[in-house]
Amino acid sequence: MTTARPRILTTTVGSYPVPDWLAALPSEQALLDATRVVFNLQRQAGIDLPTDGELYRFDGNHPDTNGMIEYFVHKFGGVRREVGRHDSAAFRAKTEMRFRNKPAAVVTGPITEGILNLPEDCARAGSVAGGPFKFTLTSPYMLARTLLDEHYHDFAKLTLAIADALAAQVGDLNCACVQVDEANIPGNPADGPLAAEAINRVLDAVRVEKAVHFCFGNYGGQTIQKGDWTVLISFLNSLRTDHLVLELAHRPHSDLDALKEVNARIGFGLGVVDIKVNHIETPEEIARAIERAEKVLGPDRVRYVHPDCGFWMLKRSIADRKIAALARGRDLYLGRH
Repeated sequence: MTTARPRILTTTVGSYPVPDWLAALPSEQALLDATRVVFNLQRQAGIDLPTDGELYRFDGNHPDTNGMIEYFVHKFGGVRREVGRHDSAAFRAKTEMRFRNKPAAVVTGPITEGILNLPEDCARAGSVAGGPFKFTLTSPYMLARTLLDEHYHDFAKLTLAIADALAAQVGDLNCACVQVDEANIPGNPADGPLAAEAINRVLDAVRVEKAVHFCFGNYGGQTIQKGDWTVLISFLNSLRTDHLVLELAHRPHSDLDALKEVNARIGFGLGVVDIKVNHIETPEEIARAIERAEKVLGPDRVRYVHPDCGFWMLKRSIADRKIAALARGRDLYLGRH
């Protein structure tokens, strides 16, 4: 077996399908056991930088989005989680969020950390991780888009207030890498400067490796944002991150040409596994995707390969096989045995 650290590492993006036995009989102990399983299966498959699966963020009441948004916003101070008829009507008037029929919560006062405790969740993951791991959190811009604001009446102020609440916690995350997830800005490039300011406030507080994940949406397994990377290059270059984690397997190959303009200080995480289909990529398909990207982006720009997004919507049997194929494809490309 080759033991030297490979020049391209494998990682996952975040979520993992909730095991049936955890959903049937949830408890703190069951959650810890399930998190251990998620880490172990990734490491056994050959994933260098696994994630905890975000099992504690899943909420069956939100089957289209898995409850990830609510995990954050329902814990903030200054919000009301109960949403009435008039709240829903006001939110539906915001045409940019038509794929949601009601707000995740209503902002009624200054946003504070409230009862959100990311360091505690990260510590739980670390207790069963078995090695270095990545911890994820949702972008302040993406969270702000899902809220009905009855306090700030200013989207920028709301977004930056959320950024400050998250930034107050991320410095205490004890992990190898912190990843900020953003799935709305690719379809709304005009908000790039605001989103960058908010994301950078969070990144500047991180003490470990920094990553930002971008995709074009994953709402019930469907893409909801339209656009391309060309108009996002200046935005990407303004991020104070170590690497990007990009949806590319479900995207046209021409995206790579635009990404050549990303600043050389920023590394690439390459999406080579499509989580919106059940097809299991072969190692050969994954190796070809890496080869194609390196030919366009240049040598040593690709630092990680990963799925496009999290696995929460897939069956475990599909997710596990895709994870294994990811590692085998990377090894095939690098000539590892």
